[in-house]
Amino acid sequence: MWSYRNPVDVRFGRGSFSSLPEAIGGRNYALVTYGEGYFRALADELAAAAGKPVLVIDDIAPNPDIAALEPQTARFADLDTQPEVIVALGGGSVIDSAKVFAAARGDFAAMRAYLSKRTGAETLDPWPLIAVPTTAGTGSEVTSWGTVWDSAGGVKFSLAHPRLYPEFSVVDPDLMIGKPRELTIQTGLDALSHSLESLWNRNANPVSMAHAVTAAKGVISTLPNLAKDLRNGELRERMARAATMAGFAFSNTKTAIAHSLSYPITLRHGVPHGIACSFSLPMVIRSVAGEGGICAEGLGAIFGTDAAGASEQLRAFLEGLGVATSHRSYGIEDQEWHALIDLAFEGERGQNFIGTRDNLIAAANDQKGIRMAVA
Repeated sequence: MWSYRNPVDVRFGRGSFSSLPEAIGGRNYALVTYGEGYFRALADELAAAAGKPVLVIDDIAPNPDIAALEPQTARFADLDTQPEVIVALGGGSVIDSAKVFAAARGDFAAMRAYLSKRTGAETLDPWPLIAVPTTAGTGSEVTSWGTVWDSAGGVKFSLAHPRLYPEFSVVDPDLMIGKPRELTIQTGLDALSHSLESLWNRNANPVSMAHAVTAAKGVISTLPNLAKDLRNGELRERMARAATMAGFAFSNTKTAIAHSLSYPITLRHGVPHGIACSFSLPMVIRSVAGEGGICAEGLGAIFGTDAAGASEQLRAFLEGLGVATSHRSYGIEDQEWHALIDLAFEGERGQNFIGTRDNLIAAANDQKGIRMAVA
């Protein structure tokens, strides 16, 4: 028995940003975005069509941290008119932050308790959310969770609530044209990881697999060309489609061992999330050789070969983008790497993984699959 559910109303296509006022529908809204000139221009365009927001939060930083989210959340408590919907216009950090604001409704103390103790879900009454991604990778525009960091405490939290699925997702590839090469690669690899992580996953089902295969093939066939032609609208559209499909895949499965591995790598070594959750993928593929089922079917459909061949294809793909596939290239020695693998199996995402610690350690020790840094 299996089930699949995703309630997000997706508006996809070049120029679809113009449909955002219709999605807002005359409601009072708060806007969460970045403070750069490009986003200010988009905010002005939106205000001209949908009215001014009751609040703008535009000081969002990468990897939303409790230290910033708490005072940002307090701004909602001071409003004379509360929003009826929150619009998130930006990358994954913006959308994840907006989910925190929607769930907290001005009370970060309740949010902190929920994040740390996983209690009080029944008391959360999130505001509706409209997500407008401006990068192709996060998938947060079609999921019900977000990532919250506590750098001071050295931990990462997952915000999850069934009412945090966005009401609408407006995916306009034109908003992604011209994004920098490094950001394009990092977000694209995040989408690839989302798709593959939904295959070696205890929550996988045939629908999530279909989305994952489409997404992974889309990233692999598109990202190298897009990295060389950042203003190509057709390639941006293909990447946006792949990222959204990856979002549909892991919206039902959540991520698995590669993401569980990635969080301390980002916290301790400062490796950007998209790289931290993707450089280990060839190793993970080697470790699931012989698992069968949806994992084998999906990997076969993507790579057209066995696990060893798929691992080698993916290693060459990553290194072709300048992404090293050895942990040592990120300042992680073997002893720490093995400790991180042990830690990853203890995490919630690690427990989604269908593979075993022994097989993953064996894959980590397989020197044939380890290459040092490239460009």
